[in-house]
Amino acid sequence: MARPSYRTYGSAGYASSAHAHAHDPGASIWDEVMAGARNITRRAWAYGHGRGRQTAWNFAVKAGHQFRRNLVRHRLVSFPHLLVGLWVLVLLWGESWTFASKVNSCDWDHWEDWPPGATPHRLVFVADPQLIDPHSYPGRPWPLNPLTMRITDNYMRRSYIQVQKILHPDTVMFLGDLFDGGREWKTAYGDFEDPEWAKGHRPADEKKYVKQWNKKYGEKYWLKEYARFGRIFINNWIWGGTIPAPFQRGRKLISSLPGNHDLGFGAEVKVPVRHRFSAFFGETNRVDVIGNHTFVSVDSVSLSADTSKMKDQVDLRAIFQPVNDFLVDAKATKRRAVQKELRFWRGEVEEIALEHKVDELETADYSNIPTIDPGEDAPDFPTILLTHVPLYREPGTPCGPMREHWPPAKPPKGQTGPVIPDHRNAISVSGGYQYQNVLSDEDSIKLIKSIGNVIHVFSGDDHDYCEVVHSPEKENVPEITVKSFSMAMGVPTPGFQMVSLYNPVDDQGKPPPSSSGHTLQTHLCLLPNQLSMFINYAILGVLSITILVARAFLVPLLNLQPFALEPIYSAPSAVLPVFKAKADADDEDEPERDSISSATSASNLPSARFASPRTTRSHSLSQSAQGRNGVPSPYSASPKNKAKTSKTGPGKWGWAQNRGPRIQIRRDTYYDSKLRGDDGWRPASARRKTGFTIVTAEIWTSCWRVVWMVVGFYAWLTWRG
Repeated sequence: MARPSYRTYGSAGYASSAHAHAHDPGASIWDEVMAGARNITRRAWAYGHGRGRQTAWNFAVKAGHQFRRNLVRHRLVSFPHLLVGLWVLVLLWGESWTFASKVNSCDWDHWEDWPPGATPHRLVFVADPQLIDPHSYPGRPWPLNPLTMRITDNYMRRSYIQVQKILHPDTVMFLGDLFDGGREWKTAYGDFEDPEWAKGHRPADEKKYVKQWNKKYGEKYWLKEYARFGRIFINNWIWGGTIPAPFQRGRKLISSLPGNHDLGFGAEVKVPVRHRFSAFFGETNRVDVIGNHTFVSVDSVSLSADTSKMKDQVDLRAIFQPVNDFLVDAKATKRRAVQKELRFWRGEVEEIALEHKVDELETADYSNIPTIDPGEDAPDFPTILLTHVPLYREPGTPCGPMREHWPPAKPPKGQTGPVIPDHRNAISVSGGYQYQNVLSDEDSIKLIKSIGNVIHVFSGDDHDYCEVVHSPEKENVPEITVKSFSMAMGVPTPGFQMVSLYNPVDDQGKPPPSSSGHTLQTHLCLLPNQLSMFINYAILGVLSITILVARAFLVPLLNLQPFALEPIYSAPSAVLPVFKAKADADDEDEPERDSISSATSASNLPSARFASPRTTRSHSLSQSAQGRNGVPSPYSASPKNKAKTSKTGPGKWGWAQNRGPRIQIRRDTYYDSKLRGDDGWRPASARRKTGFTIVTAEIWTSCWRVVWMVVGFYAWLTWRG
């Protein structure tokens, strides 16, 4: 027979094997990486087909066994699981159902008051969604900022979906501040740096982040934020349906009005940032005819540069001149838009059909160019002005009872009107870096006069509701500042403004003689108070833990069904074979002892594991005959049993015949003492648990079960959106 060969140190085979694992000085970094990857792969493969497979199998078996133990009826309908069911209902209410309930309470039929048969155009204003981003809470650690973004996005998404599903608005218009840090994210083109005269204007807590923002958050990040805005508002707009209401041209979504967080304010507006915003959202100054009303949107944050203190020191025409040009032509633009709308309803082409001819440049007649503008005497629709920043009002002008920050001051006895001035209930007439709470008085009058026929103004920026009627210089026009749609804007109860428009006209745009002249109705719809909901969660959490702890103390007192499972004890494996002859006569009367004795093995004793066979055999026989301390063992063979034993055949596994070595199976002392009636030692699995142990295990098990199931369900709701 061939003898195996062995490689020794220094042999050729050993050298080649060692050389295979030696470092090659000529190898490249890529070769080293690939060699390391192959080595790791081989080790992982070997582990997966060896110990890893066994470990995974053992884990799966234990997990399956534990899962089966949890599927019994008394576990499934246990008190902790009933408490989890209560939490599921509370979370579904707080994270989903409450949004539908709130929006449903604002249904159009609940507050509209039009003549029978009216077909109003229904519009919703959304103000200051102001998507949370790194600019919102600079320096906040990583897990908190993304979590805040996710929670606030979910709040707006759920609210907006219910607005579309339940209210089906014909038009949705945004009033600016779509982003929180939109003005801070660097553009791909143009001069984005702060001008020298403005570098000291930033707050101290922002200055240290400017370089980081310019380096990390640029055009790509802004585009991601634009897509994020689209996922919340534009994608979910379809929930309102694609078919317009009767006698409406179609459904619209307009989000081109910028805010100071989108562009900046006044002299510090950056033109490249405005170009980027208008490229994706549309013209910042525009005229829309909706529901036989003319909506004029004005970029008031850029307009404010014309009245800023820096106007005489720096050339700001690039910022404010486009707005001024728009206002100069605003009335003519309005008339043209109205004529296009009337042409549509008359079934005509909206634009003028021009004659196709060639004229010489020197002889062409420019005095008689065809236009759709019928002139200043043409009928005009009621005009609604949209501006992100509210119009000017005297300091202390009260905002009314629906303002959440501060209710109106209580008037003195005998006074029927509101207290004026009421500074707590009013919008503060002040400003700061990149913001101004109200426009200047000059710009406010300019807007009203330039646009003309303004019957109502809607604005944003303040985040809370405010309703005022302006001075005669502003033609006594009413203005509503719309609540923020976001839960993170410092106002506990967000909301949105509902507007119902009904202005019947003939084919020339003139209202019928029976018209009352009242063509607009509004309603403030409040959304859920998420902060209050979180407080409710905290209260329920404290009550849940208190109830579980109280129940844990009652389990041993009232002998209730414990929720904690008994630990799994696995019997130790035997080294020597366990054998017992067929049941003796006395053993037939003691089935309990026979059933238990098989669980004990001599392998548990160190002397049995390592003693020599001869010593083990003699020790076993002597122990069998004498018992402990010289007392005859009750299990030793009696004369009667000896006769029976002598008749037995060969031992199992061929161990001797009648006198072969056998292993005495020792009964557990616990069961021996139980038969004797005394209180001896007991194994851990059979010891009676103390009350403290039961209570502790019950508190931990039940609380942990409720916590991970509730937190997991909330995490799923948060991830799902």
